[in-house]
Amino acid sequence: MFAEKFDQAKLFADARAIDGLEDFGDPVFYRPLEVLLKDLAQAPLNKLGANILSGGIVRSLANRLRLNAWFSRHPEIAHEEIVAPVVVVGMMRSGTTLIQRLLASDPNHCTTLGWEALEPAPALDYDPSERVLNDPRIANAEQREANARKYTPQLFSIHPSYAHKGEEEIMFLADAFMSHVHESSCHLPNYRAWLDQQDFNPAYRHLYRCLQILQWQKRHRGELCQRWVLKTPAHLGYLDTLLEAFPDAHIVHLHRDPVDTIPSGASLNTTLWRMHADDVDPKQVGQQWLERMSWTNRRALAARKALEGNDQRFTDIHFHDAVRDPISQAEKIYMALCQPLPDSTRTAMTDWLLEDSQQKLPKHHYRAEDFGLTDALIEQKFQAYKQRFHAN
Repeated sequence: MFAEKFDQAKLFADARAIDGLEDFGDPVFYRPLEVLLKDLAQAPLNKLGANILSGGIVRSLANRLRLNAWFSRHPEIAHEEIVAPVVVVGMMRSGTTLIQRLLASDPNHCTTLGWEALEPAPALDYDPSERVLNDPRIANAEQREANARKYTPQLFSIHPSYAHKGEEEIMFLADAFMSHVHESSCHLPNYRAWLDQQDFNPAYRHLYRCLQILQWQKRHRGELCQRWVLKTPAHLGYLDTLLEAFPDAHIVHLHRDPVDTIPSGASLNTTLWRMHADDVDPKQVGQQWLERMSWTNRRALAARKALEGNDQRFTDIHFHDAVRDPISQAEKIYMALCQPLPDSTRTAMTDWLLEDSQQKLPKHHYRAEDFGLTDALIEQKFQAYKQRFHAN
């Protein structure tokens, strides 16, 4: 154990030293951070894992400092409105990334790019009026992508993250220290249980602020941003909270048989745990992932039921349809938005699909039994979901 790595005072000091900033803004994140740090201090990490995870917390704290500094310098950022975003949700490996990046290829849409996801607020010397983009965040992200391809090819094959492509905004929730990102990295039973009982509104308010500063930067660069395309499988467990933060959002819900998706997620989490700890039981990881996703889907079913009669806010898409004919699924979404799909946008989507098909990634191999899972067990946990959405 490396408890000293997770000393809150030291982590705060390290974050403040990066830019010389002091003000973290709203202290609402203190309590979730306290619970997380206490569990991390007891987690069975190795030295590398302790360094990686404590470094991630310093980065999150530094992001909060920068974000608060920019909102203080430019109060107009708080007036940026995120209007009618499309939010893609669904279990991991259900086609959410495909649909997000397909929709983001529309020139009128914008999304969080890989280089923006880990550092939404720019350095303090950033000039918002400079349209020639020369931002060190880009070089940092390109280096991270290169390192991931070289040193963790298995992880990259499961969840490829590109510096210049659409990325999940889940890291913004992680910066609020209310996210399931941390439990995917190591064994955190107390934080995990505590998190299940919390109101996630503070995390989604932080997410909104991150999108505001990104939109402000994009607008100053002359980029079109008529509609945001968001995507994070974790939103699935918080649809009610998501719609409080974005009351005019349209949600695209991807569906796939959990027998196909759950083992893949367990494989990803096992890979992450092994980056941070020497003694990892894949069966423990598999059980935790199964429980997390069944919890998530129960909450999604309850939220969808509560919104029955208001189904125009949702478009349901099945994985096999998305893979077989993604353009027709885009048409379905645009129709739900009462928006035409122009030929120019169709061409942009077709070009992106061709480019994406040329990406060569290592094959992701996994077996359910390696994680203590069986088809029958998964079927049992997701029976109500499969009946509701015919996810076969």
